[in-house]
Amino acid sequence: SRQIIEIEREALAALAWGLDACGDSFAIHGFSSLRRDRVYLHEAKRFDEPMSRTVEARIAALKPGFYTRLGAAIRHASAGLVAQSSHRRLLIVITDGKPNDLDHYEGRHGIEDSRRAVLEARRAGHSVFGITVDREAKAWFARIFGQGGFAVVREPDRLAQALPRIYAQIVGYG
Repeated sequence: SRQIIEIEREALAALAWGLDACGDSFAIHGFSSLRRDRVYLHEAKRFDEPMSRTVEARIAALKPGFYTRLGAAIRHASAGLVAQSSHRRLLIVITDGKPNDLDHYEGRHGIEDSRRAVLEARRAGHSVFGITVDREAKAWFARIFGQGGFAVVREPDRLAQALPRIYAQIVGYG
């Protein structure tokens, strides 16, 4: 069986080509962390950059590493959205795991920090939506993203088919 990261990269690349074809402006970032002072952000596509084979290669190069300090990543992405002139700013978070890190950023603390980051982003005027392939995520994912603010894709191999449908529902296409 394929690794989750492979499935996520393929699904993300397919969605990116679709968004580009629709003319939607978007950026793609990956992240990992190693304590609060080391959150690593990986830019696969900038807002001002067209989708291309180069971007697709950057998406394919995204790899898991270390831990998942989700709140910091959401705050960083939200700050990047502020600079966008679009009337609608949407932050989609795709993850396969619970927020965690070495410095006690786990369990309730990781979930609550991530929840606060989502609330801060929404107060800044951004729509925030979470997507996970973690079958056990419903309870903690709902706590972070709120009722109606997330989707659980129970079969990871269906992520590529699910992302365009989820995106269309979020933005009101179709």
